[in-house]
Amino acid sequence: MEPIYFLGEVKWFRTIFIASGIWQGVGFSAIIYIAALTNVNPELYESAYLDGATRIQKMLYISLPSIKPTIMLLLILRMGSLLSSSTEKIYLMYNPITYEVADVLGTYIFRRGIEMSDYSYSAAVGLLNSLANFVLLVLANTLSSKLTEESLW
Repeated sequence: MEPIYFLGEVKWFRTIFIASGIWQGVGFSAIIYIAALTNVNPELYESAYLDGATRIQKMLYISLPSIKPTIMLLLILRMGSLLSSSTEKIYLMYNPITYEVADVLGTYIFRRGIEMSDYSYSAAVGLLNSLANFVLLVLANTLSSKLTEESLW
């Protein structure tokens, strides 16, 4: 079996980036969701058990509605940084071979501003990116407040 240079092949970059992002975020998210589940009243589960509810029904009708505010809060916070992908992680992982699949807005801004010394253009694109993130945050908050009556403000 021949060794595979994962960071040097275009087809592996997205897989590695997504898998490392999941691995990076699953611990924090799990802590938050488990902490939210500890606040669910155990009597709800007991009464559902006595009524003959299955484990899936308990999850759908007790657990998820009980932690809905936490789910919405984390969703709103993630939407605010949707376009600001992990630029530093991508910059550490990519090379000229993988530019075609690895280049995102943050790395493009960096390369254009620092490497090409086009500071005004990169500042304008960075400002536009921040503005788009802010608009997504406000839209997610508005949508959340209308659908679930949970919002940041």
